Amino acid sequence: MTKSNRELPPAEEGFSLISNQKLLSLYSAMLACRSIAERSGNPRKNKRPDSILGHEAAAVGAAIDLLAHDTVAHAFWQQDALKVINPSVSVAPSIALAARACMADQDGHRITLLFPGSTRVSQPAWLKTLTLAADRNLPMLFVSLSHPEPSAAPTPAESALMERTGYAVPWINVDGNDVVAVYRVASEAITHARKGHGPTLIDCRLSTAGDPLQNMHKYLTSKGLNPNNP
Repeated sequence: MTKSNRELPPAEEGFSLISNQKLLSLYSAMLACRSIAERSGNPRKNKRPDSILGHEAAAVGAAIDLLAHDTVAHAFWQQDALKVINPSVSVAPSIALAARACMADQDGHRITLLFPGSTRVSQPAWLKTLTLAADRNLPMLFVSLSHPEPSAAPTPAESALMERTGYAVPWINVDGNDVVAVYRVASEAITHARKGHGPTLIDCRLSTAGDPLQNMHKYLTSKGLNPNNP
């Protein structure tokens, strides 16, 4: 797992090793997402933000442990792909609607998870919602998808937010092709949000050379688990 650029407060419950059953569940959900993406006709070679193809580790690792009252928003990914990851969550049709629902929540413990869509279409809404979440300390997770950079510099959205004095939104770089790494970071961020500590931005750095399914298959095999029988 890549290091955190801003540390989250430790969860009271702590974070233990991931069970073998959970590891197999992560892989099974990734396989299902890949199948849905390929049936939709998206070309494998183009890992576009508007396709879940190639982004299975980020999607599954972040969303698989959300609860029934939580919400996931992605304007372009297939709803059936998000539902196969976690059938119990609500899927919002847009970032704006997800943000409004989050603000209307009275208890403040319902998580809203946002994935980016097409950069030109969604970036203004993404940045506006990120600023709003910081202003109001909302329980939101922002999962961005970016190409790896030589340094751990913030993305444009992160930079714009952190220039606002007084904000301390945790942002974490993680290998976006490693579902275990994404899952660990997302679990900490979810606990952080449910305790009333506000939003987190998880920056999943994606390598065109890596395939999340192949990575997880190798990892499971190295642990003596059978990826073909999840």
